[in-house]
Parts: sequence; C-alpha cells; structure tokens
Amino acid sequence: MKFMKLGSKPDAFQADGKCIKYVTSDLATDVTINVGEVKFNLHKNKLFCCCHMPLQFPLLSKSNRLQKLVLKASEENSDEINITDFPGGPKAFEICAKFCYGMTVTLNAYNVVAARCAAEYLEMTEDVDRGNLIFKIEVFLNSSIFRSWKDSIIVLQTTRSLFPWSEDLKIVGRCVDSIASKTSVDPSNITWSYTYNRKLSAPDKIIEDGVKFGERIDTVPKDWWVEDICELDIDLYKRVMIAVKSKGRMDGSVIGEALRTYAVRWLPDSVEALISDAHSQRNKVLVETIVCLLPSDKGVGCSCSFLLKLLKVAILVGVDDSAREDLVKRISLKLPEASVNDLLIPARSPQTTFYDVELVQCIANQYLIHEISSRGLDGERNEKGADDFVLENGTMLAVGKLIDGYLGEIARDPNLTLASFIDLSQSIPDSARPIHDGLYKAIDLYLKEHPSLSKAERKKVCGLMDVRKLTMDASMHAAQNERLPLRVVVQVLFFEQVRAAAGVQALGNNPRDASHSTTNTDEEWDKTTTTAAEDRKSLKKQMSQMKIKDEEFRKNGKLTKKNSKNSRSGMQLLPSRSRRIFDKLWVVGKGHRGENKSSETSGSSQSPTSLAPGDTKSSGSSSRHRRHSIS
Repeated sequence: MKFMKLGSKPDAFQADGKCIKYVTSDLATDVTINVGEVKFNLHKNKLFCCCHMPLQFPLLSKSNRLQKLVLKASEENSDEINITDFPGGPKAFEICAKFCYGMTVTLNAYNVVAARCAAEYLEMTEDVDRGNLIFKIEVFLNSSIFRSWKDSIIVLQTTRSLFPWSEDLKIVGRCVDSIASKTSVDPSNITWSYTYNRKLSAPDKIIEDGVKFGERIDTVPKDWWVEDICELDIDLYKRVMIAVKSKGRMDGSVIGEALRTYAVRWLPDSVEALISDAHSQRNKVLVETIVCLLPSDKGVGCSCSFLLKLLKVAILVGVDDSAREDLVKRISLKLPEASVNDLLIPARSPQTTFYDVELVQCIANQYLIHEISSRGLDGERNEKGADDFVLENGTMLAVGKLIDGYLGEIARDPNLTLASFIDLSQSIPDSARPIHDGLYKAIDLYLKEHPSLSKAERKKVCGLMDVRKLTMDASMHAAQNERLPLRVVVQVLFFEQVRAAAGVQALGNNPRDASHSTTNTDEEWDKTTTTAAEDRKSLKKQMSQMKIKDEEFRKNGKLTKKNSKNSRSGMQLLPSRSRRIFDKLWVVGKGHRGENKSSETSGSSQSPTSLAPGDTKSSGSSSRHRRHSIS
C-alpha cells in the first residue's frame, strides 16, 4: 500500500477521554472547535518558538474557512466554533489540524479521501498558503494511488461515505477510470498483485485454448481482476463494470464471470436470508443491477445454469418485470445447456404446483421462436453445411431430452393438471424426440401419481407418445404396465412384433444389414402401409379367439411348441396376457409373410388404435388383472 508523510514535528495531540482532544503546549489553548461529538482545544493566537520569536497562527495561516469562522466567533464574543457537517468527521479534522501545526501525519488509501474532502471544506488552497494540503494530497493521488490497482479499489470504496464531496471532487470518477483501464491491460503485462482464489477448473476458468497445464500456473488469466472488485458496494461496482464494458476490450465471457463471482460473493445461500426484511431490498437491487450489466450479446457471457439460478433469486426477491423478462430471453437462448435441476424453479402464490411450470413453458416457447427465426426458410437451411445441420439438430435433441426429464420431475406433483402436462410435452417438435423413452417414463410417473384420472384422460395422456419410438427395454416395461390403457399395450406388442419380424426377414435377406433394419421402425412402418387392410382383418380374427386360447393356456401352463419355437427368450418375462397377445401378433406376421414372400416387410403396419373398441376390450377383459408394473 502506498503512503505519504507530511510534516516533521512530533505528534503533540493528546486525548482526554473519547470526546476531548488538545495540543500539549506551554501556551494555553484559546479556541474550541466542536466537530461532531469531539471537542478540539486549539490555538488561534500566535505561538512562540524556543527563541521567543513569534510564529504564524497555526490554524488560520492555512485555512481560509477557519479564518472566517474565528472572525465570526470573535464578533459574537465566543471562543467556541461548532461544525456539524464536516466531511470525514473528527478523524479528518485532526489530520488537517496536525498539518496546520506542522506535525507528522501519514496519508494512505484509507484516509486520503477523507483528508481531501476535509481540506476542501476548510479551503486549504494555494491561494491561502503555498504548498497547502489540497495540493499535496492531489500529488499523492495522481502519482501513487491511481497508479496502484488495489489502492484504487480501496480509495473508491471509501468514497461512498463521503458523498457528495467525493463525487464533486471527481475522486470517484478518477478511481473508476483507473480501475477500468487496468482491467483492459494485456494479462501478459500484469505486474501488480491481485486476488485469485477460484479454481482453474473447466467450467470456471477463462483462459486461452491451447495452453498446457504446466503453463497455466504462471499465466495470468483474463478474469484476474474480478475478485478484487467484488469488495465494492453494488452502486460503485455498477459504475466500474459500465466503464469496463464501455472500453470495448473485454470479452463477454469475462464480463459474465465477473457478474457470477459478484453474485456468489453477496447473495445469501438460504432462502430465509434472501427474503428477510433486513436484506430483501438490498438483494433486489443487487439482482436488478447484475441483470442490467449482463453482456449485450445475449448468446454469450453467463452460463445457462447461472442465469437460471439468478432467475430463481429474482422471483424470490420480487424484481421488476423487465429484469425478469430479460433473464427469460437470455435463458431461452441457452436452453440446450440447462439441466433438469436448473429448471426446478419453485412456484410462487397463487400457483398450487411445486414448481413454476408456466415459466418453463414460456422459456421453451421462446427457444422455439428463436430457433425458427434463426434457421429461416427451408431453402436457407438446405444451403447450410453438414456441421451446422448436426449442431442445430444436436441442440434440439438436447432440449427434447431436457423437457422429458423435467416432465419426469414435475409428474410427481399431485397438483399438476393434465392440461399443463400435455401443453409442456407438446411444446417441442417431434424432431426433438427421436426416442420416446423419456416421455414414456414421465407419462408412467404421472399416471402413478394421479390414479383418479378417467379412462379418457389416461388415453389422452398416453396419446402423447409414439410406441414406435420406444426402445426394446421401454417396450418390455410398457407391455407389463397395468397403468397403461389396454389399447396402448396392444400397440406396443404390435409394433414389437413388426420390428422383430422385420429383423428376421432382413437377417434372411442380408445378414450384414440386419442390425440396421431392426432399429429403423419408422421405415418399416412406411413399407407396410400397402398391406394394412389384410393384416387388420387377420389381427381381428386372432384377437377374437383370445378368450378360448386363454383358457387353453391356463390348462397347459406353457406355450405351445410352435409358439415357443418362434418366440424369443425375452418374451418369457412378459405377463401371461401380454405374452399371449404378442404370440398372436407374431402368428399374424408370420402368416402374412408366408402369403407375401415378395413383400419388403413383415407383419402388419396398421396401428391397433384402428381396431374396434369392442375387440380391444374383449381381448383383455378376462386377464386385465394379470398386468403388473415394474416401475
């Protein structure tokens, strides 16, 4: 820390308790100056040196204002002067008084602003005496304080208690400009000390790519300055950040890191402390300030996780609508980076759900609007390169997985309405869900937590998923899930039969392409549409015989030899009803392949949803109780 010593005489100030200070001298004091609660007993008359030569008035010789105040007190026949609005208080006045007496006084970053404001109040200018206190302090500020990184920050922080004096004397502006200029210096040219306690981990560090680990220890990171300025109050911090951004030399990622670090430093961890009466207003101002300081380019800067945490705090402390809307827009642009836990934002009254589903719905909608507008017309999309295509679809898939995971979390909420669940699940396009396992899991959880749903409601919520897009594991689970409507179970078994039959035929035609054919269920669906009518008739006939076969199966206690031979070992895991349905569907597909050997696909391509309601009900009425859930 820089410092400057003034004067050469020993310090002769003494204290009589906490409220009285005086100068020890052979000559009695003849004036009392009250500054706040402290009385200073000083000399207004001439002092004499050891050779009895008269000296100048110690106070009046350097302060124009004290001359006026002493003159006024003399006219009123008073030896006491009261100063109630003295900047810096008794400590600052004592510095000025010691300077007038020629006593040693030390200026540093902690007291220089108070001394400067006090000298201005006392009018200790060059017009009164050459080499006066104002001149000496200005030299110290310009030659030492503003050239030091940490001293500039300390001085700026002390200016807060000295408004408006420090502002009028342009000390605040000069400190801000000094700090902002140093943040823009090339990190390789940094020679002063700074605070950096954060780990250089992948999510937090901001450092050039290509730097080896061994070199990072000695390399000054781009965000070297963010921790030191975190000690500033929010209004001063805002001014520094505005100055840093106005210089146009700082990356948005560094600005975002600085704001994140400041929020972590000052925002409390507990909700109780966050919304307490003593701190709620301060926290509200802090959040609104951070939001307004976010990089202008909404696509860069802070991570989506940090923005969502900031949004949670913003809702709790009740920030303005404009700040909240700005956060929602920024989050929507980075939605693919979010996690499910980040989206679990507690709901506020009058909402009855655990989490704010409407807010997440709004974020998802804004993300889709941005995606549509950014991709433009189909022709423009086709002109993009393969890398852009993969990147765009990758982010959309990430959002689809995110929404399905979020649906799985909120599905456990008994207060979540069916309309809200359906609306959110339909907020993303079909292309974002190539696999429906996540959606199926969410639907299963919703059915489990809402057993009072009517048959029509269960059918409606199950209609959100496409059973053709379930993996084998999910299909096996769905086939044994007693919470699903019977029609959905039939659909699952039907398309598993189609997929299995397609795999068998593909294996016979081209063993090398078997793995590809068995996974491309959508393609198989398109290929089998030409034979849908015949398969539908055959399937109805088989389904009508299921009651009789069910009784026979109970007696035998095992599958027939023919069906055992054609079924896979995994089918033994199915409950009896589902296994029988699957076996009948397998027979349908097998019989159809025998009649249409030239066909490219096997089995039926018609969804069981096209069956008559009576057929579906009759097929499962006798064995409904045998379905079990493994969820």
